[in-house]
Amino acid sequence: MASSLTVTGVTAGYGAVRVLEDVSIAVPAGATVALLGTNGNGKSTLMKCVMGLVRPSGGSIVAEIDGARHELVGRSTEAIVALGIGFVPEGRRLFPKLTVTENLMLGAFRAAARPEIARNLDFCFETFPRLRERARQLAGSMSGGEQQMVALARALMSAPRILLIDEPSVGLAPVLVRRTIDKIRELKDSRQLTVLMAEQNFTQAIRIADRGYVIVHGRIAFEGASTEALNNNELIRKFYLGM
Repeated sequence: MASSLTVTGVTAGYGAVRVLEDVSIAVPAGATVALLGTNGNGKSTLMKCVMGLVRPSGGSIVAEIDGARHELVGRSTEAIVALGIGFVPEGRRLFPKLTVTENLMLGAFRAAARPEIARNLDFCFETFPRLRERARQLAGSMSGGEQQMVALARALMSAPRILLIDEPSVGLAPVLVRRTIDKIRELKDSRQLTVLMAEQNFTQAIRIADRGYVIVHGRIAFEGASTEALNNNELIRKFYLGM
């Protein structure tokens, strides 16, 4: 069964600093939703709220997985991952002194994924052939593009139903950004994932998004229910696409 994510009225911050104010977004089952905005507007904070890394001071975050509704606010990150929600953090956050394979295996601790470790590992190596070639290489010695492959593959090792990806284009050359975004679309289709992607590269994100939101100063400034709506919005065209 399909999985979806609904964020309703989330307010959050760090100490006395308010970062998110009454944020509501919907990630329908099987869709790729882009959370668009420049640095410092709250994209990563919202992703961390979904993953239990930041606890909202108000609002609700509900994941519907296999017909069951789960309130995520108040759950630990481990419990959220156990439900089938994977996360690729900004900056990749790999273990640089561990090999590619060791990094991938760390993504497979979810109980539901353990019986499929061998199959999931084969899938990751088929999806990213470079990683099979570099299986014994230390992650810290790899290029930025290769490290992004490891980060994506590590999340896939948990056999997620919902996948959150935070700023996949950061630190990558333009040609690698396009390849990475294309790979996310390919993975979504092949694994029947529901994807929430936070990204500041509007041009690339819009290529694969079914719908999207623009976040400005911690508030949703625009909701586009389709790629066409995102492309034709004056706010996006003027301030983010330079048109």
